[in-house]
Amino acid sequence: MLLQRVITALVLLALLLPALLVVNPLPFALLSLVLIGLGGWEWGRLNGLKGVSPVALGLLVLLLCGLAWWAGWVARMPAAGWWLATACWVLGGAAALRAGPSAWPQRAQGLRLLIGVLVLCAAWLALTAARARGLNFILSCFCVVWMADIAAYFGGRAFGRHKLAPAISPGKSWEGVWSGMLGVLVLGVLWMQLEPVWFGSASSVFAQLWARLGWLGWPVALVFLSALSVMGDLVESMAKRAVGAKDSSALLPGHGGILDRVDALLPVLPAIMALTSF
Repeated sequence: MLLQRVITALVLLALLLPALLVVNPLPFALLSLVLIGLGGWEWGRLNGLKGVSPVALGLLVLLLCGLAWWAGWVARMPAAGWWLATACWVLGGAAALRAGPSAWPQRAQGLRLLIGVLVLCAAWLALTAARARGLNFILSCFCVVWMADIAAYFGGRAFGRHKLAPAISPGKSWEGVWSGMLGVLVLGVLWMQLEPVWFGSASSVFAQLWARLGWLGWPVALVFLSALSVMGDLVESMAKRAVGAKDSSALLPGHGGILDRVDALLPVLPAIMALTSF
């Protein structure tokens, strides 16, 4: 199992790093578009589609993202669009989690599929827009989610006493959530100290939030993003638990599926674009 995880991670890095590091954003946009289309296929399977129907849903996600790209939405998405996506995540995600896994399959299948399509398209647009802002910015976006997850894991193992959502993800604790938030705050301070040396500029999400929101709004924004990363993880876990699935698919041996790897990014990316639009 460990060998599978390592091999899969190395293959993914071999694909993603060159696309991410090249100056032209096109390779990364195309590669991430393929991955988000596969995420659409997984979402269809998790929500009852059979046969070729999940493939059709994945192709629909590809088509809509491609049309939005062609229309120039990546470069010219109004700030209101990012705020709308964030508001939908906050309100809709909270309502879905409150209802729990048993209520999810009772929602109309068309509505569940539509939610997935819109979420995936918004996330891809935000991801591509973030890449257009430069390597420093997009790496810092990824690291917000990665640090929240890593710190929550170790903090939960060390101090976890109070379960966060036992019906959805029994392993998560409130102590883990708070540890993740603290980890992101510490990362933000360190990143802003080091980015002039690493990247020659202060263009990370941490620096941009500081410039726009000041010392008082900066920690609030990072705590909010950390909370959204947890929500993204829980919503995907809820959809899997509702149908008794352990992973969204077996596309990534040892890791599960695409959605298992990007679930926390789905709400965070549009929220970052919204917060940095001030």
